[in-house]
Amino acid sequence: MSQPFAAKPFPIPVVAAGPGAHTEDETLDYLHMPQGMSTFRAPPLPEPEELAGHEGAVAVLQQVLSAAQALVRGEAVAPVAVQGLDAANLTLLNQLLGEGEVSAQVLTQPGDPRALQPGEAAPRVRVSVQESVFAGIWRVVTTADDGAVSDTIEVATVPAVLKQATREDLPFTPAKLQPPPSVQNAPMVLVELADHRQHWRPGDRPQVVNLTLLPLTVEDISFMDAQLGTGRVLILSRGYGNCRITNCCVANTWRVVYYNSQDTVILNSVEVTDMPEVACAAQEDLVDSTERLAEVLAWVRQG
Repeated sequence: MSQPFAAKPFPIPVVAAGPGAHTEDETLDYLHMPQGMSTFRAPPLPEPEELAGHEGAVAVLQQVLSAAQALVRGEAVAPVAVQGLDAANLTLLNQLLGEGEVSAQVLTQPGDPRALQPGEAAPRVRVSVQESVFAGIWRVVTTADDGAVSDTIEVATVPAVLKQATREDLPFTPAKLQPPPSVQNAPMVLVELADHRQHWRPGDRPQVVNLTLLPLTVEDISFMDAQLGTGRVLILSRGYGNCRITNCCVANTWRVVYYNSQDTVILNSVEVTDMPEVACAAQEDLVDSTERLAEVLAWVRQG
């Protein structure tokens, strides 16, 4: 079976603790900010004479365009299945969709891969998600327990499978641990987050707690992680630097960490929301992607 697509590498850098975990230096040392920003780049288009015999890829793209147009009109849409394509059609489809700035994984079990013990096997990836160069058009590959692979293209602000996985991670009861003496400020942050979760409702603005600005130690961060839990959803956005997003095992709570070009943490936060905005395509993105995809499909039809 041909590989459906080759997603971008998915680095998972280690989260730094931020202020309180280092000593001051007499020399001012400013963090390097991200140096580049991802912008739309049209996928490389083959010459018209090279497109003969690629009716399968064209048919899939037409279904995706129809779904995008329907979603922009406010209608519900279903994922488009990628099946029955030969190697040439699959290659063309992958070439035209390209790879955008957001990728994601859903693991087979909750838990932070960084916390594995020696000899412990890493959880397998159940779902692999890659945004195309058209924001809001996603490639979603799901591997079932029996090894069967489902390859679909979904048009949405964010793929439904990511939200579904966060809901499935919620049966989680943190251990009622007594904070050790080295943990000072984490309990107060946890109380603030619990208050945000109690009052947050769908449609409300995200409630963000900026951990970078708080005097938290490494032990504080570890205690918070133990109380919030780490779910199966890992998202990486490369729009401006890198942003690593992980769901917690309590409702509507996410760890959102921004890195500069040297993979140094520049913002470490917890968001109370259904899905962090940095992982989502905006409505104007979907409108723009619909127009761009129509232009690409018009070019392909010339062949």
